[in-house]
Amino acid sequence: MGTFVLAVVCVVVGELTVSLALRLNQRFIDELTAEMETKEALSLQAYRSGDKSSYRALNKAATDAWGKRFFTMIGYSAGILWPIPFALGWMQMRFADVRLALAFPLSLVFGKTVGYIFVFIPIYVFCRILFKYARPYLPYFKGVQRALDRLPRHGTPR
Repeated sequence: MGTFVLAVVCVVVGELTVSLALRLNQRFIDELTAEMETKEALSLQAYRSGDKSSYRALNKAATDAWGKRFFTMIGYSAGILWPIPFALGWMQMRFADVRLALAFPLSLVFGKTVGYIFVFIPIYVFCRILFKYARPYLPYFKGVQRALDRLPRHGTPR
């Protein structure tokens, strides 16, 4: 039960951090999105008009803008995970010598005993899945979910 509570705290702290970072940098993200959409529209217009050199240049610029936005969002997504090392460090201080005996089928794959990391990671993943479904109903995160739903979903530029 304690590991579950710790995993929930990690999920909530990570989500709070990323939501605050997104709010603080919303103008930058909007500028990247606008640049990407503008270059993509111009490249399609150039393609339709038969101007292949302009199409290639504008498509390259649209792809570059898409890449900047994509990797910016990947960076934010990675920010969700920052509480995990702190939780595992705390667990190491408390449970480094505690081993969990496994049932026979699992012991063939993982050995006869496992430690706290083997227990924490699946519980964290479970909490992350639960949070995904609970976010639209939680007071602060309800607004975060609405903001995420408003973000444009883009594939790669043509």
